[in-house]
Amino acid sequence: MNIKISSLKKNEDFKSLLAGKKISNKYLTIFYKKLSYKNNNSLNISFVAQKKIGNAVKRNKIKRRLKNMVLDICKIIKLNLNYSYLIIAKKKILEDKFKVIKEELLYVLKKTKKI
Repeated sequence: MNIKISSLKKNEDFKSLLAGKKISNKYLTIFYKKLSYKNNNSLNISFVAQKKIGNAVKRNKIKRRLKNMVLDICKIIKLNLNYSYLIIAKKKILEDKFKVIKEELLYVLKKTKKI
C-alpha cells in the first residue's frame, strides 16, 4: 500500500492537535486528533524537533529518520487516515539506534489505534 504523507500547514491545526489525545515515551510525544476538514486520501502527519535538541543538521536528521520510520510502519500496520498526527521528538532520540526507536514508535502507534 503506497501512502502519501502530508504535513500540517496552519498554526490553528497545530493548536487544535495539541488539544487532542496524547501518548508519550522517552523518545517522542504523539498528539493525535480527528480533524473535520481533513482529506482521507493521505496520512496527515507532522514532525517537530525543537531547537534545544541541536543544530539544524541534527533536527533535520531526526525528521528524516522519523518520516522513514513512519513509512516503514505503514507497511506493517494500517494507521487511521481520518486522524491527524503530530510527532514531537525528544533529545534522547539522538542517543539510540534507528531500530530501537522504530520499535518504540511502532508500539506507540499501535496504542493510538486501540484508543
